[in-house]
Amino acid sequence: MSATGAGYDYSVSTYSPNGRVFQVEYAGKAVEKSGTAIGIRCKDGVVLGCEKSVTSKLLVSSSNRRIHTLDLHAGLALSGLAADARQLVNKARHEATEYRSFYGSEIPGNILSDRLAGHVHSNTLYWHSRPYGCAVLLASYDEVNGPQLYAIEPNGVCYRYYGTAIGKYKQGSSSELEKIDFTQVTCREAINHVARILYKLHDEVKDKEMEVEISWVSDESKRRHVLIPDSLRAEAVRLAKEAKKREEMDSDDEDEEKA
Repeated sequence: MSATGAGYDYSVSTYSPNGRVFQVEYAGKAVEKSGTAIGIRCKDGVVLGCEKSVTSKLLVSSSNRRIHTLDLHAGLALSGLAADARQLVNKARHEATEYRSFYGSEIPGNILSDRLAGHVHSNTLYWHSRPYGCAVLLASYDEVNGPQLYAIEPNGVCYRYYGTAIGKYKQGSSSELEKIDFTQVTCREAINHVARILYKLHDEVKDKEMEVEISWVSDESKRRHVLIPDSLRAEAVRLAKEAKKREEMDSDDEDEEKA
């Protein structure tokens, strides 16, 4: 019974005999089956990127956004259940507004991430609630700590990163991110890295058609979280597709040589 979760997954406050909380694990599975989101902390800011599945050709391209602005200096990228993540967006915006109203300044990234992670964790404590079926990347650029990148998981754990990924291709994205020198990379270079990784790991046969959504909070954007200009995004997508095509051609040549 404990191996399958039967009988121990009816309430988030129930532990299995081997110490597992199955509803939290189910929330993690929802994230693993969702689109990939990538964050890179650069020397001049932070870049967030998401793959957004196109479920219908009738959809407006700017609808169903997976990157949201929390405050002037902070943004959030999501993976998992978008409806759940929108509640976290509302919570983060409320926290940012309350902090600005009380202290008269923008909320530091570490405080915002801690408060949001605490809210996520609170939904894993009581039988009448369920965990959020999403994970989020939080980017901020404040005067106290500079550019920061945080990842908040469905269990409420929060980590600070130089670069990280969440979603379906988390492992593959992390392997690609490890090749980047985060002390030297700029936001303009990171945009190309994000697009390249998303297109490289996207399986055109198994996965649905996708759009790439990229934002930044950087010196170039005057430390404001905004979507990157369309010209930059189009150029990054073009370079990513060309790089993927070259890799596929090289792979086919290697297969022919082996044959």
